Amino acid sequence: MKTFEEEIKLAVEALKKGKVILYPTDTIWGLGCDATNSKAVEKVFKIKKRTENKSLIALVDSEERLKDYIKEVPPIAFDLIQNAANPISIIFPGAKNLAKNAIGSDGTVCIRVTTSEFCKELVRRLGKPIASTSANISGEDTALFFNQISKNILDTVDHVVGLYQDEINIPKASTIIKLEVNGRFEIIRA
Repeated sequence: MKTFEEEIKLAVEALKKGKVILYPTDTIWGLGCDATNSKAVEKVFKIKKRTENKSLIALVDSEERLKDYIKEVPPIAFDLIQNAANPISIIFPGAKNLAKNAIGSDGTVCIRVTTSEFCKELVRRLGKPIASTSANISGEDTALFFNQISKNILDTVDHVVGLYQDEINIPKASTIIKLEVNGRFEIIRA
């Protein structure tokens, strides 16, 4: 079994080469790639058999990174993130510096400041956000544990992270909030 450090190195190498990884997030197992690489994002959509009009979540390692990918971060975003009991993904208007196909057709992007040490280190070492989505074929049930991930997904990703595969937590998808520039927000998924 590889160490945390070895797994991070392998995953970052794959991401830098435009590959798609299967990895543990702060919510459920995910498919991930460099969120600034449109070919890699396209590959995620192909593996998931998902239309590109449904956007992905971009994971960042800190609140400070939000300004790198959003034109104007409404101050309420920081309050929502700091006071969230569970992982929270926020749909922001005015996305920038991301692959065009990682941005919604309306110019929005869904971003989560990850709480997972593995994901934080992955993003930190990559130096870019990770475009992420659940590790299942579109329309099929979400795999809550590693052993529920379909063979189809396992066979089509470029790299599978070897950590935490035996952990049995009760995973929960993130809360999704849509935020307007004026500070108004709407809960999309609780």
